[in-house]
Order: sequence, then structure tokens, then C-alpha cells
Amino acid sequence: MLPGWCGKVPVSLFLIVARAQDGTIGHKGDLAWHIPADLKRFKALTMGLPMIMGRKTFDSLPGLLPGRRHIVLTRDAGWAAPGADVVHSVEQALALVGEGPAAVIGGAEILALFAPLATRFELTEVHGDFAGDVKAPYPGQSGSGPQWVEVARQDHPAGATYPAYSFVTLERAPPQEESSKA
Repeated sequence: MLPGWCGKVPVSLFLIVARAQDGTIGHKGDLAWHIPADLKRFKALTMGLPMIMGRKTFDSLPGLLPGRRHIVLTRDAGWAAPGADVVHSVEQALALVGEGPAAVIGGAEILALFAPLATRFELTEVHGDFAGDVKAPYPGQSGSGPQWVEVARQDHPAGATYPAYSFVTLERAPPQEESSKA
């Protein structure tokens, strides 16, 4: 929970990202690969939901994605975009979402900010290394935030124009109790 935060965290705040083996999640404002099934999955998981994202992620979209609210977290007090709800803090983003559900779609800094509040992580593991300029650690390996437990996996072979990949669903691990000392 955030220090001083008195609001409610959405019932189902989840993170969604495609990540290569080397940690790449983006390159020059775009994905470093094109996997049609990943785009379909992204659409299915986010349709009808508010999406929280950073400004660079918003700028990388082809435009407003239909059927979804775009909540953009930015440090730039003067930034605005038609159709986007602009916020300047995690608390403001959560206040706009209300009681959820909501998807956090990136970039790396935004994913890290919301990871402690999320209950689920929808990950596309892209099997390969890519020359990307935006990287993110594997969930739970950053040293901060929750640890995750894999609850579902679907492996897919490479196609003629795309690498092999896996759709992975992770859920927050239950907190470990400290062993009592005698």
C-alpha cells in the first residue's frame, strides 16, 4: 500500500506486458516484435477497462484504443492529449479508476510503481533477445514489490514472421509468515 493513501485500491488491478528474455519491453517507442496473438490477447484483457500508462506508452499507441479509458501518468504538468485523462500521481490514477478493475500497461517505471498494488500479472514471454531500449525486470526480480506465482501458461511456437512466445498469468504470492522463534 502507498504511504498515506486512504483510498481503495481497485478490486482487480493487474499489470500487462510483453517482455523478451533479455528484459526488452520496447524499442524506439514501439514493440521490438509483432505477434498478432499477443495484440489480440491485449485487446481481450483490456477491453472495457481503464488502462493506466505513462506518457511514452500513450504516445506509442496508434491512437486512442476503442472501448477503453486512457489514464496517463506524467510528470509534465502541461501535457495533455484529447481523449486522455491526465494524472500526476499514483493516487490520482487510482482515484480515477475507482474500485476497478483496471489494467496497468506500461512503461517500465509505471509497472514498477503499480506492482505493489496489483493482484495479477499478465505476461507475454517472448522467447528471444531483442535490441530494445526499454527494459523491465522479470516480475518479482526487481527486489521490490510482490513476489508472483505462476498459475497459467500457454506456450506457442514461432511462426514465419514472429518468435516463439508464452502467455503467462502470475498472481500475487501469499505473504510468508515469519517463523516463530522459541
